[in-house]
Amino acid sequence: MFDNLIADLRAAQEDRVLEKSMGLWRVFLRMETPAIVCYRFGHWVAGMKTPVIRQLLGIVAGVFQRLVQIFVGVYISSDAEIGPGLVIHTPYGIIVGPNKIGANCTIQNGVVIAAGTRGIGENVYFGSGAKVMGGAKIGNNVVVAANSLVLTDVPDNMTVLGVPARIRIPGGRPKRFKWQTVKQEGGPGANSKEPVAPQNGNQHSQPQAESAKAR
Repeated sequence: MFDNLIADLRAAQEDRVLEKSMGLWRVFLRMETPAIVCYRFGHWVAGMKTPVIRQLLGIVAGVFQRLVQIFVGVYISSDAEIGPGLVIHTPYGIIVGPNKIGANCTIQNGVVIAAGTRGIGENVYFGSGAKVMGGAKIGNNVVVAANSLVLTDVPDNMTVLGVPARIRIPGGRPKRFKWQTVKQEGGPGANSKEPVAPQNGNQHSQPQAESAKAR
């Protein structure tokens, strides 16, 4: 739970220059942060195996969820499986059912991801008012434009828009950092989630520049 939550906060920090320069504590002042914490806590409680404690914490998680719904206007099912790097840019009118969603998902206000989708890939951006209904499946690096209604499958690296979303523009969302487990110094088991930038074709440009200066 804590690794994913820290990844969520860092992803929110990366999206805003002010918060990136002032530290993670600035992210806690955002209205959307309680919704992220509520989901991560509720999902963790739902997966507990210890009886009695699970029931007691379940009551706390249920009350927390209702308060978030009332004051923040965000409902994310505790049964949803969402990867690290979840970002909610603006609150109110957000409903996410028990779906499987990959890492680096960004959600704007008014987004509804109904239950029953066949999966949402990594690095997907939902614009304001976007809706995903039925048994649609969304690939990786996809942008769902504002007020679009997705009823059919969307392939990787695509931008879709319309009601229903029939207009498809190749390109999609640029790849962001990828969260993976990195082993740190300090003995076995000292692992943490860290962002790793995706590889690109310019990865050898820096060594070539340095060799040119040496000449």
